[in-house]
Amino acid sequence: MPRKEQGWVTFQTSEEERKILEEFCQQSQRTKTEILRELVRGLNKDSSVTTSLPTKQDVKEDTYTTEKKINSQNKPLKVSSRNVLKGVVKRVTIGAVNTEVTLEIVHKVELTSMITRVSAEELELAEGIEAYAVIKSNDIVIARE
Repeated sequence: MPRKEQGWVTFQTSEEERKILEEFCQQSQRTKTEILRELVRGLNKDSSVTTSLPTKQDVKEDTYTTEKKINSQNKPLKVSSRNVLKGVVKRVTIGAVNTEVTLEIVHKVELTSMITRVSAEELELAEGIEAYAVIKSNDIVIARE
């Protein structure tokens, strides 16, 4: 039975288009087939084909949204380090390049770590929020659910 009768659709893409699709698949953790099926299903919802097709900007924005959804799901943090201590941020001292973060693990037991300013901003560290001290060898890194 020919592929056409089995529901196969084959088409050619430019190198740039293939690269965009592959990057989107990797970032969204979905297969090419899943992405293309989603796009085709979206065509049925709109009466105008041209308005339903995503632009490059839409793809970039959708990738960002997908990453946020994946990262914002309440999944437990998985790390290889065995020493993971839950605490509350007591101090955040922001420097030009690095940020000093102090966690109170238990009453009067504090751990301080130097992390990059960018990491502290991405983790949205602020006094009073819960975070984790992840201890590997002689380093302490800060993580957050």
